[in-house]
Amino acid sequence: MEEPLFSSLDIFLFTLIIGLVIYWFMNRKKPEPIPEFKKLDTPAPTTRETSFIEKMKKMGKNIIVFYGSQTGTAEEFANRLSKDAQRYGMKGMAADPEEYDMGELSRLSEINNSLAIFCMATYGEGDPTDNAQDFYDWLQENDDENLSGLNYTVFALGNKTYEHYNAMGKYVDKRLEELGATRIFDLGLGDDDGNLEEDFVSWREQFWPAVCEHFGVEALGDESSIRQYELKEHPDINMNKVYTGEIGRLKSFETQKPPFDSKNPFLAPVTVNRKLNKGGDRHLMHLELDITGSKIRYESGDHVAVFPTNDPALVKRLGEILGVNLDTVISLNNLDEESNKKHPFPCPTTYHTALTHYLDITHPPRTNVLYELAQYATDPKEQENMRKMASSSPEGKALYQSWVLDASRNIVAILEDLPSLRPPIDHLCELLPRLQARYYSIASSSKVHPNSIHICAVVVEYKTKTGRINKGVATNWLKNKVVTDNGYKSTVPMYIRKSQFRLPFKATNPVIMIGPGTGIAPFMGFIQERGWLKEQGKEVGETVMYFGCRHKNEDYLYQEELEEAESNGVLTKLNVAFSRDQEHKVYVQHLLRNNKEELWKLIHTQNAHIYICGDARNMAKDVQTAFHDIAEDLGNMTRTQATDYIKKLMTKGRYSQDVWS
Repeated sequence: MEEPLFSSLDIFLFTLIIGLVIYWFMNRKKPEPIPEFKKLDTPAPTTRETSFIEKMKKMGKNIIVFYGSQTGTAEEFANRLSKDAQRYGMKGMAADPEEYDMGELSRLSEINNSLAIFCMATYGEGDPTDNAQDFYDWLQENDDENLSGLNYTVFALGNKTYEHYNAMGKYVDKRLEELGATRIFDLGLGDDDGNLEEDFVSWREQFWPAVCEHFGVEALGDESSIRQYELKEHPDINMNKVYTGEIGRLKSFETQKPPFDSKNPFLAPVTVNRKLNKGGDRHLMHLELDITGSKIRYESGDHVAVFPTNDPALVKRLGEILGVNLDTVISLNNLDEESNKKHPFPCPTTYHTALTHYLDITHPPRTNVLYELAQYATDPKEQENMRKMASSSPEGKALYQSWVLDASRNIVAILEDLPSLRPPIDHLCELLPRLQARYYSIASSSKVHPNSIHICAVVVEYKTKTGRINKGVATNWLKNKVVTDNGYKSTVPMYIRKSQFRLPFKATNPVIMIGPGTGIAPFMGFIQERGWLKEQGKEVGETVMYFGCRHKNEDYLYQEELEEAESNGVLTKLNVAFSRDQEHKVYVQHLLRNNKEELWKLIHTQNAHIYICGDARNMAKDVQTAFHDIAEDLGNMTRTQATDYIKKLMTKGRYSQDVWS
């Protein structure tokens, strides 16, 4: 038999070689990935990102306004001041201290006629806002910093009902001076318990003339409206590129990726939404949010921040008044192309989405909004009144107070009551402040509920002097979050804000908790945690609760849970004040005085920790006064000594407050 020309091994090797050649050719003709990798490997320039000095030089700016803002007000004021600069022949920019290297403050003297303005809000118990924390740390740590070439001024935002009124603004003002900087105008103090807007306007009216005098410049006399953004409509855009309510990344609500924070909230399904009160005309509610699989961790005492949406009826009404198609897809683009803030809210989006998710349409507008909108009022009398309300004259301030603030007129009410005022909707969207997250004390313990966060809140709804019904944005939105809505799970965009409101490190320390109304929220978490510790066999100190409500049969919140905690020994003592169940009103501070001997023993000899949660304006002050009385009476102290005694407890972290006004 004749042998074949090629053996099977030859054929195999030949096929393999041909295959390798084809493979090499196919891959050789794929150059596309190369530029992709080149793009990724090229390091992005960092100088411009963190150097505000280089940015100011490049853009010809000489005034920079830094803001420490938690709810957006300080940022709003900073934007107004940077805009003002133009009227004085200067150029300003607003800046988030978190985005820049604050060590460059010493270099500001490289720019002629330069000035740094700081709009600093105080958060909680004298703390810096989240975005100013690094700046605060830098100021504390850099004693050898020389800021002798820095001109500065500070406007502080705070609330007089809080113990540490305007602590952050005062600290920045004092610290910059200590480091050699030159204060060119007095510290401004804004009080949100009074009229923050009026405080700011009054300070600003005196501030700019002082700046002109210091730098030898004159106002240009140009009081016309200065637009910061220009409108662009997108008639043919791919709707996949349009924001539908996301806070940060486009489509972040469709593809959720941890970590979750203020720019990337988690969509937590609502698993429980029940009414807590048995009667009365209010609606108090308990919600439970499922955080399974989110990797979110929390501690008892932390806050949950939720991003609400505006009432659809209010949004629709605004569209009707202004006669616009709310489904128009738009972008508002910053006229200053070098600005870090390209848009006032995520763009492109629709007017409907902007007014629902991104803009605050329920708070009474500030005076700067009225001033800029006045130009669109065709009735001379209406225009005059709007300009008057935006002025710093006593008559104007009184008119703004009575017609806008006291009457609780939001932008919809203002447009309804001023028929000649019909501004372009894009300018209105530019002027309205951002809709902010709302914070609630978490009413659960992660030890007992690791995959669930509980919220306790009262629905805000009231009648205004004009006869309108105003509804709280977040609480009404939460109230309507039924567990399943047409087969879909209701979700709440949320993230956690850490708090200093913490149980003592030693479980053996006694705790005294005072929380009337929804102020009970964090204490439900504390009680759950103390119960869990007991179950683990740990020795737990006395746990005393002071709760207050109006009527036992109406709004005794968590009655069953509290009474069960007392019966099984988790709560050592439960004290409840029903303020309106008898002729004379009884509040928690009255019960504190009634039990002064046992309280003084816990505080003075057993190292007890005191916690207060709820209303700052009245309750927290009255409770503090009661503790002053107890220390004075049973500690044989003068009033000054008693006050100092309680202050020392605060300094040691043994007297903590989680309060709001």
